[in-house]
Amino acid sequence: MHHSEIAENTSVKKSVYTVALIGNPNCGKSTVFNQLTGLRQKTGNFPGVTVDKKLGKVKLDNGQKVNFIDFPGAYSLYPNSQDERIVLNILADPSNENYPDLVLYIADVNNLEKHLLLFTQVKDLGLPVILALNMTDVAEDQGISFDTENLSKKLEVKVIPVSGRTGADIPLLKSEVSNFISSHKEKKRVKPFYVLPGQESKIAAEIAVEVSSGSPYHALLLAHHFEQLPFLSENVKQKIETICKKESFESLKSQVNETMKRYDIFSPVVASAVSIPETTATSLTDKIDRIITHRVLGPLIFIALMALVFQAIFAWSGYPMDLIDMGFGWLDEVVASTVPDGWVSSLLRDGILAGLGGVLIFIPQIAILFFLIALLEEVGYMSRVVFMFDKVMQKFGLNGRSIVALVSGGACAIPAVMSTRTIGNWKERLITILVTPLISCSARIPVYTVLIGLVIPAILVMGVFNLQGLVFLGLYMLGIIFALLSAWVFKKILKSNESSYLMIEMPPYRQPSLFNVGLTVYEKVKTFVVEAGKIIFLISIVLWVLASYGPGNKMSIAETEAISTATEMQLDEQATADLIASKQIEASYAGHLGKFIEPVIRPLGFDWKIGIALITSFAAREVFVGTMATIYSIGSVEEEGTIRDKMARELKPDGTPVYSLATAMSLLIFYVFAMQCMSTVAVVRRETKTWKWPIIQFLFMTILAYLGSLIVYQLLS
Repeated sequence: MHHSEIAENTSVKKSVYTVALIGNPNCGKSTVFNQLTGLRQKTGNFPGVTVDKKLGKVKLDNGQKVNFIDFPGAYSLYPNSQDERIVLNILADPSNENYPDLVLYIADVNNLEKHLLLFTQVKDLGLPVILALNMTDVAEDQGISFDTENLSKKLEVKVIPVSGRTGADIPLLKSEVSNFISSHKEKKRVKPFYVLPGQESKIAAEIAVEVSSGSPYHALLLAHHFEQLPFLSENVKQKIETICKKESFESLKSQVNETMKRYDIFSPVVASAVSIPETTATSLTDKIDRIITHRVLGPLIFIALMALVFQAIFAWSGYPMDLIDMGFGWLDEVVASTVPDGWVSSLLRDGILAGLGGVLIFIPQIAILFFLIALLEEVGYMSRVVFMFDKVMQKFGLNGRSIVALVSGGACAIPAVMSTRTIGNWKERLITILVTPLISCSARIPVYTVLIGLVIPAILVMGVFNLQGLVFLGLYMLGIIFALLSAWVFKKILKSNESSYLMIEMPPYRQPSLFNVGLTVYEKVKTFVVEAGKIIFLISIVLWVLASYGPGNKMSIAETEAISTATEMQLDEQATADLIASKQIEASYAGHLGKFIEPVIRPLGFDWKIGIALITSFAAREVFVGTMATIYSIGSVEEEGTIRDKMARELKPDGTPVYSLATAMSLLIFYVFAMQCMSTVAVVRRETKTWKWPIIQFLFMTILAYLGSLIVYQLLS
């Protein structure tokens, strides 16, 4: 299979142009992307892989439509991670749907020399490139000066200084993109930055005969990577392999020589165009790092920050949660007053509104969690966390980069599992994937909040700390501890000869962009509402049907028996309605399902109603609360209060509360450990390319959850 030749001109006007943002990790690329696209962006996946693709559709001033794509961060076209391999696979294949018409190369002007390796490689592919020097605001603060005209002349590209954080000169960057598109001039072949040495030049020429190639350097990349390039046919791979063997091509030696040669060429260019004052040698960043990354103080500061995060989740969310609760209460009243009594009214009130309201009330807590994590990322703190915990992580069979996945897991296990692609060592990456779901994610927040609120009093400890917040933190710490212990066990079981190393760039501390933080929170909350909302909406309807109807005439028999019992006991109208609701849900399809699994979960302190919630929440953990809200809403419409109030009123036949301390803590422990998320299972399957590991992960987490829950219930009861 031959892939198409890189276009020699751009004379044919296209309806939509693809502009790729490419650059090193920590260059501020995503920040510039946010400035260019704002809310006109969406997240998807690159074809065939689970790597995130951010796409922003923008209409420029000249009316031209442009797709801006935020490519994963990469250091060079010789990949050491999945992120870098994605960049290589796309740029080496001009027939790829994401192949760019133009590259916006984003480089940190404060670390320009380090960021030019990939730039020169991209340029040598024959792609049109605009170089955006980012973080100019930081450079000005540090007294760093740069000569864009000098750089532009020597690098033979247009150079635009910008600030992704403040938005400075972003309109100029857009204008330059617009100018490129409007010109439609033939693209002249520019002099290559790196001239291929004799052997490489010969190999590239021979490969170009077999495979259409846009440039000699492009042909050389095929020689380096043909075995891993998915778009090449087996026939083409064999031809390239034959050429490489005939010429005794040594890929690693060639890569090292090329890298050193490129640095020899562009280092003097940077030296002549960028002036860094000597005083920045001991910058504020260095001074802060002496404390933040200190062997003893560093981890303590990290733990303190995490404690503050979880305190904030409870302390700041009260009022907005009350407002959302009031909003759903108002909607319930509107439906009650406008829709006649019957199955439609019951479905809307007891099914859909109860299910959605039970979960969407936790949006403030989820938003606060994402806000604080995004803030730490923006400041530059998370890179320090990776560096600090690398040696500790290695003892558990993990990697410094694993800490990013584990911390991200506090938001959602799905992107956290995806973030492991930056870990080059397969064993460490696999172990990180297997244990990351043990970190309590935002989907567990609704479950934790309801159950903690039921049995833990809202009192202050030492006059400062909220006891509920401390228990909340304790559940997170329990997940972290068992994630590390599980990793250690997997380290002993799994065998690998791969060596491990950590390569990470420490960005300078910088003032966070609230625009970017806000965009991150908006995207994450929107995803939660849309994705969780769809699942909860469907499950609420299914649950309502299962809980409102039963096999044969069992529902009517249950109603008759309940009325008879109520008459004998001389119960009032409210108590009678409650008794009828209780008997009917027990006779329903949902009741039969719960009763079927009750013998298995009874030793954990769970009844059949909790059993229903356990089954439905396998779709997603947050469905637990929606399920309980639906179950406890079906029946007496006069009964008011939040889902927590309804659960607190639930009594066993002997008159004791269903949700005692023992039951609530048992349920909490179950949700700390259980793999209650089908989406995560699917992502693990895609990342590991086999069902073996997700099945092992599901089984070990379920057994851990059952045993942990059993021990806690038996001890507390």
